[in-house]
Amino acid sequence: MEFESIEDVTCRLERAGYIPSREIATVVFLAAATQKPILVEGPAGGGKTELARAVARCLGRDKIRLQCYEGLDEAKALYEWEYAKQLLYTQMIKEKINDLIAGAASIAEAVERIAEQEDAFFSERFILARPLLQAISSEKPVVLLIDEIDKADPEFEAFLLELLSEFQVSIPELGIRKARHIPMVVLTSNNYRDMSDALKRRCIHLYIDYPEPELEKRIIRLKLPGIDDALADRLVCAVNHIRELDMKKRPCISETLDWAQALMVLNIGELSCQAVSDTLNVICKYRADAQLVRESMDKVLSVK
Repeated sequence: MEFESIEDVTCRLERAGYIPSREIATVVFLAAATQKPILVEGPAGGGKTELARAVARCLGRDKIRLQCYEGLDEAKALYEWEYAKQLLYTQMIKEKINDLIAGAASIAEAVERIAEQEDAFFSERFILARPLLQAISSEKPVVLLIDEIDKADPEFEAFLLELLSEFQVSIPELGIRKARHIPMVVLTSNNYRDMSDALKRRCIHLYIDYPEPELEKRIIRLKLPGIDDALADRLVCAVNHIRELDMKKRPCISETLDWAQALMVLNIGELSCQAVSDTLNVICKYRADAQLVRESMDKVLSVK
């Protein structure tokens, strides 16, 4: 087994720079033990992608990433034939091809002779492996990150089902390719659209919400070891008050870290009204949100 226990997962992820909750550690342990993919959902910037990176680091595996987007198809995700290379080889062996079709009585017979050699052109030599094929063909176990699957079309999500259940893919010219080693798969979703029940059945589901204040403080101190404890406490308190506002985009842990780093760069040791106002651009991504925070400054700076 990759991990000895849930506590082992927690310890190794922390050494890899990721502080997990008990729920996250449990899901990672079960996914490794059962070889099932993890479908991680939650607000953007909540640490979903970082979880996959940390799992790869603590297991000593390479991470292969597939970034999803609208219009992503099998050719970009699985494999492509290198047509330019095939054409170059064709030009290089032109004389051999002429010899091959010499004496053919008709065009149909010449085509038939060339077709008998097509295996030479549709072979491993001319295949360009994309992330999914790289992951199942790797000589060593890897972590496969399928990032922002909610941005891909439902048709691509359906295509993934064979890979995630059988860990094999079908290449018409070469046959079925089974995984040399079953990769640890992490799919992330920002809830742009709902995932299908079929996909969810094949995965262990995990929702990463905004961290609890104490966990958020630990993450800040891990990532920014030079930060003053009092400033970290006030920062987390303020961020949690901001998240209670009716914002279009609430700040996630990545924005909390950016804010903390900005305050350190500016040598700001105390979270005052002026300091918050000067650095709002780091945590607010919309003008209306920034205005709402300014109007709620008393609540934001409240220590309750």
